[in-house]
Amino acid sequence: MQRIVTPLLEHWYFRPGFVPRDAADPATEGFVPVCLPHTVREMPCSYFSVQDFQGLSCYKRRLNLKEEWKNHRIFVDFDGVMTAARVFCNGREAGAHKGGFTPFSVEITDFLRWDGGDFLAVEVDSTERPDTPPFGYVVDYVCFGGIYREVTLRAVPPAHIRNVKTEARDVMAPRKALALRADLQGVPAGAVLAASLWDGDTRLAACETALAPGAQTAELLLQDLDVRRWELDDPALYTLRVTLHSGADTDEVCLRTGFRIARFTPRGFFLNEKSIKLRGLNRHQQYPCQGYAMPWRAQYQDADLLKRELHLNIVRTSHYPQSPHFLDRCDEIGLLVFEELPGWQHIGDAAWQEQSCRDLEAMIRRDWNHPSIVLWGVRINESLDDHDFYARTNALARALDPTRQTGGVRYLEHSELLEDVYTINDFSHDGTNAGLRDPRAVTGLTRDVPYLVTEHSGHIYPTKRFDNEERLLEQALRHLRVLDAAAADPRISGAIGWCAFDYNTHKDFGSGDKVCYHGVMDMFRLPKFAAAVYRSQTEEEPVLEPLTRWTRGDRCAAQITPLVICTNCEEVRVIVNGVDQGKFTPDRSNYPSLAHPPVVLRQLSGGWGDDWNGAEFIGYRGGKEVARQRYTADPTPAALELRADAAALTAGPWDTTRIVCRLVDSCGHPLPYDFTPVQLTAEGPGQIIGPGLRSLLGGEIAFWVRTTGREGILKVIVNTPEGLTAAVTLPVK
Repeated sequence: MQRIVTPLLEHWYFRPGFVPRDAADPATEGFVPVCLPHTVREMPCSYFSVQDFQGLSCYKRRLNLKEEWKNHRIFVDFDGVMTAARVFCNGREAGAHKGGFTPFSVEITDFLRWDGGDFLAVEVDSTERPDTPPFGYVVDYVCFGGIYREVTLRAVPPAHIRNVKTEARDVMAPRKALALRADLQGVPAGAVLAASLWDGDTRLAACETALAPGAQTAELLLQDLDVRRWELDDPALYTLRVTLHSGADTDEVCLRTGFRIARFTPRGFFLNEKSIKLRGLNRHQQYPCQGYAMPWRAQYQDADLLKRELHLNIVRTSHYPQSPHFLDRCDEIGLLVFEELPGWQHIGDAAWQEQSCRDLEAMIRRDWNHPSIVLWGVRINESLDDHDFYARTNALARALDPTRQTGGVRYLEHSELLEDVYTINDFSHDGTNAGLRDPRAVTGLTRDVPYLVTEHSGHIYPTKRFDNEERLLEQALRHLRVLDAAAADPRISGAIGWCAFDYNTHKDFGSGDKVCYHGVMDMFRLPKFAAAVYRSQTEEEPVLEPLTRWTRGDRCAAQITPLVICTNCEEVRVIVNGVDQGKFTPDRSNYPSLAHPPVVLRQLSGGWGDDWNGAEFIGYRGGKEVARQRYTADPTPAALELRADAAALTAGPWDTTRIVCRLVDSCGHPLPYDFTPVQLTAEGPGQIIGPGLRSLLGGEIAFWVRTTGREGILKVIVNTPEGLTAAVTLPVK
């Protein structure tokens, strides 16, 4: 026998509501076929009631077991079900779980009949249960219901590996080592545990050890390894294979690992003994219409956007563990992660705290082999001090994974420091004062400690992508000032802004439409001016983004200056109405600590009453032109553009990609106050997620399409009432 893992993503049936006979009856009359990940209800982007998706629902599926699995132990592994689940096999309850953000497994071995009719039924409770974090009081985000992550069937021999934890050693030495501990089950006499490390198809090292009967853990050490360190610009990953041999049976687990040392110190953050100023944003895992239920590609695309478009080096998974696919991609592209347990401000009773500790343990056990994760969040976001509870969570995290430090996000000054890192939400900047508070004034300590700003800006200055230019500019300036302040103080490891994307929230927060407009991008991942602040802090590509729509009259008193240009160029030439205004250099007097300060133009020729004309901005590095932006003074619709993030999709299980639609002027800029209705149509093996009739928001909109299980060519078409049309095609195979 050997391990067999089979995805259980297709051939599910779903119905709102759950009655006792659902558990015992495999019939699916009144159910609809669905594919996982699945949301209990597709939601509008705003102005909905959270009651619309709360309540009980039922999922059913036949198992189609194979005869050769009969002597295995059979588990069903759930990556995430919001909020609680009871799992039935052939009418009998096999297991239950509370908590929507952590994985769980249910063994169904003793419930199977092996008669070809075995089936699962899952009761999903999507209510905001007060016994389950983050609930119990108000919460500033919405937890959408359903089996919203993947499910797999796992068949293992009686002797099998339950989990493996790795620890890189001698990371800074020329030759490195990898220690591993395997948790085992059912080990018989004569069993052997073996491990090998691979770089692609090349085996780098191997070792093994004999096991005593009944052994529950075993440790191995792979030594003298010629491997690269995991770095932000070279995130080297290796495959570890751990195999349990017991007679004729084998059970093998494969995982990826990396070699790195990450440490927060009173003098900043160090990766592999190199000082790195952390620059990041918080991420909610929510998507328009689908809520939480998006497959691997959408998770990958979010990570790519954060690292490759916004040029971040860290992301905080606010305020809960997020998709394993997202973390896998962070490993692959070199994006650091601060991951924290579920919660938001509220600490419940003793039973609630027990559940929180279970969530923390499940998070760490799931994710302890990700080299991208550098900090465990062991405190409920923005909660008050609770010595006993947080002493317990810190001890639990350190016992499970002593290789990583702990942090606990608070807003309190002089908060009790039980964690290794003082992680603080600093919303002190109001646009006029210093960007950040002094670390010692915040901690109340007479010594420096590891210190990380985990939120800033955000709700202090909410901004819609279609707001006027002054508001968009001020949001960007606030992010600039905070990043400069963080860069100026070596005691501050970095700053993680609130937040990457706008998100749905409860009635107690946001703009009354169930949306918090706190992101540097909207919920469709379309940039506001503030996104350019992060984009410009890179050496990887030229960035030249004037924070203007080049209009006279959008700002008060018909002003166009000060005009801020987020750029990593050394000089920017400005041409207005064909007249060269000269070259301008970055404003290092006001932003002395940023790697790439913005260029700020405080005066341009021409004023009120003069003829309004176009402009051109040219960026130079090393004396050579590397970027150019043009603006017309008289924008009119010139083209309807359509672009997909992915070049191709897979037929099944369901796949997805974002598509961006823009109505642009002759210079390629979206028309910022255009709200033209557009009709979205999908032809072939796919469909639009959400409504097909929408309005552009400030000249552009994004949406997602999903495959429907067939191969072919998916064509997505967008039409306007004025007759403009655009299309994009995606192979599906």
